[in-house]
Amino acid sequence: MIETGDFTFDNRLVSAQETEEDTGLERGLRPLSLTEYIGQDKVKENMAIYIEAARRREGALDHVLLYGPPGLGKTTLSAIIAHEMGVNLRITTGPAIERPGDLAAILTNLSPGDVLFIDEIHRLNRAVEEILYPALEDHAIDIIVGKGPSARSLRVDLPAFTLVGATTRAGQLSAPLRDRFGIVQRLELYTPEQLTDIIRRSAQILNIPCTADGAMELARRSRGTPRIANRLLKRVRDFADVLGSGEITQEIAGKALDRLEIDELGLDSNDRRMLDMIIKGYGGGPVGLETLAAALGEEAVTLEDVCEPFLMQLGFLSRTPRGRCATQLAYQHLGYPVQVSTVQHDGQLLLDEEA
Repeated sequence: MIETGDFTFDNRLVSAQETEEDTGLERGLRPLSLTEYIGQDKVKENMAIYIEAARRREGALDHVLLYGPPGLGKTTLSAIIAHEMGVNLRITTGPAIERPGDLAAILTNLSPGDVLFIDEIHRLNRAVEEILYPALEDHAIDIIVGKGPSARSLRVDLPAFTLVGATTRAGQLSAPLRDRFGIVQRLELYTPEQLTDIIRRSAQILNIPCTADGAMELARRSRGTPRIANRLLKRVRDFADVLGSGEITQEIAGKALDRLEIDELGLDSNDRRMLDMIIKGYGGGPVGLETLAAALGEEAVTLEDVCEPFLMQLGFLSRTPRGRCATQLAYQHLGYPVQVSTVQHDGQLLLDEEA
């Protein structure tokens, strides 16, 4: 969780990071089968084949690595894998497993075929990883009993199990750990049409009246992320109950999201404030990250991890060796007239604001 002053950035409505409120909301909305799972068609097709093959062999599914931006359904997919295989699911996170003994306790309590889901697996302690390697390959762990000259190694056999690892930063996984996953799947951002289907399904489960146009309006502003879409659905319901008849229509959704300062592309006030500072304060850039953070009164890590990824996905922001630059698309979206200069610096095409 990233905090600056009294404001917690994970509390932004358009943050894809999970909050305590999301945990309770998502638990009741998660599908239980691949047929109910909306989107990620390539991943679903491949996983259906892998699961069916494992069931026919009456063995455990190979170890699975799921990676991609937060909020796309990695935890949901792990639960579906366990449900489709007809086994139990154990959930933990990388930071929660602090010592090798913690992992040994989890592994020795697994039943044959069980699915162990480790979220944020890239944050596993290296000592814990060393214990995990033989568990993944040989279904056994080596436990050191005693200390000093009398210490001895005790090998404990484990039942065949499936490790499902989830990460938003696959590049930070160590090569030995990454190589032990037989199935590697990347989850992509959702299209507005797919998010519309997710919103309408969630609205039906939560008994929230929502029109197709209202769901599409929410979908367009959800940054391609189901977690954000479900969060906005819950917030907009309040506006529909007070300002309307209780039904989420396109008009009500638009008014509500405008009041929440979330524009038609999903940018919130923090995103626009950052782009405004680059354009108005530094002529469109380039400007260094530390300088930009000081000007905005925020931490550099906040801008880099919370604001920049989505702005770069939209093509509104570019990183250069000299610093951050706003692109022509950012100028146009914020209503600043621009003309493209033919002058290039360090390979970066600069933008000059028109008089």
